[in-house]
Amino acid sequence: MSYRSAVTLLHGPMTQLAWVVDDIESAEHDIRPAGSSVRWTRLADIHFEPETCGVRGVPADFVIHVSLGYVGDLQLELIQPVRGENIYTEHLAAHGPGLHHGCWEVDDLDAALGDRTPVQHGSMAGGELRFAYLEHDVPGIPFLELVQVGPMMRAFFDDLPR
Repeated sequence: MSYRSAVTLLHGPMTQLAWVVDDIESAEHDIRPAGSSVRWTRLADIHFEPETCGVRGVPADFVIHVSLGYVGDLQLELIQPVRGENIYTEHLAAHGPGLHHGCWEVDDLDAALGDRTPVQHGSMAGGELRFAYLEHDVPGIPFLELVQVGPMMRAFFDDLPR
């Protein structure tokens, strides 16, 4: 996806910045924007199953640890792969730990994707959160993530410490 098509795809503010890390506990201490205090909430062993997730067109089965924190309204996410192949393990193998994606919320994921084929997609919490990652050539951020958030996940995010 070109820079121009990536920009026209995104309507609204970025809601999240995410890093892939190899040690989530260390990253929780290291990734703190200057002048801010981030209170991390760790979610261990999140399992994505082949029935609800795919990577590069193939059903995927993997586990990750996630930590979520906020700087103002911007959600920060740390992702540590635990097992299985996915775009997070690919990123670590190719680049090591680092910035992985920017995320934008959409009202209708299918409509936002149109005919674009995501490199990784899935859902969790009974479909309360649906996501799709797109490759592009926007400098500095390897992937764009589009996410559709249901009311239960919205309440979960709103209850996280800020």
